[in-house]
Amino acid sequence: MNASLSPSATAPLLFHWERPRPRRRAIVLFILGSLIAHALCFYVFQIVYPPTVALLPPPARVSLITADSEEGRSLLRWIEAEDPALAFATHRPPEARLRALPKLTHVPSYLTKEPILKQAPPPQVDLRPPSSNPSGPVPIVRRSAMPATGPIPTTVSFSNELETLGAPTLPTPKFAASNNTEAAQNVRFRVAVNSAGVVRYCFPLDAAGDPALDEQARNYLVLCRFPARAGEKEDESLVWGTALVEWGNDVARPPAPSKGNSP
Repeated sequence: MNASLSPSATAPLLFHWERPRPRRRAIVLFILGSLIAHALCFYVFQIVYPPTVALLPPPARVSLITADSEEGRSLLRWIEAEDPALAFATHRPPEARLRALPKLTHVPSYLTKEPILKQAPPPQVDLRPPSSNPSGPVPIVRRSAMPATGPIPTTVSFSNELETLGAPTLPTPKFAASNNTEAAQNVRFRVAVNSAGVVRYCFPLDAAGDPALDEQARNYLVLCRFPARAGEKEDESLVWGTALVEWGNDVARPPAPSKGNSP
């Protein structure tokens, strides 16, 4: 049992567990060398490369050219002669003052226009107080009443192409608007008339703003009759033109709703 447990009989270890060698001396030497190198660098840079000194700029100097010396007077005369602003400037005469009034001769007003003499007051002045009662009635001016505007009928005018056919026979106008919102606008229609004088086609080109008036104007133009053209068959040749309906004040308006019926 004792022979099997001896150190020589045991297997070798995987790692070497020797005690580390002392390295304190090497670390101390490195630190001392670093301090000596830093001190040497500081010494070299302070002695060899002294700090730079900031130099202030020289003070500004101003030289004045005066007329005390002959050289200064010559230089001033040359500057005045070579100044381009003086060559293009307008100089006032020496005797002229700034904002001086022109020399004018005084002419009295009574020499050009004879004054009108006023009437002398009467020698005896009436010192009585004025009367509180007027001497007469104050005239009242009344404005003349404007004449009432008469009825303006609705008119229909045709273009030159349709006027050459002769005067048309128009039905009795009877138009009624569907609302009271605004005045109706004039309406134009494209009209085709056959040889018998009958309006075969009528197309609206504009709108009056009221569909009821547009339809009534179209029906009115369809009922118009022109003189027949002899020697031509009906619907063989059509004459195209335009018709303008100008509304007057004879267009009937619907009655306004009473205020009592309003909710």
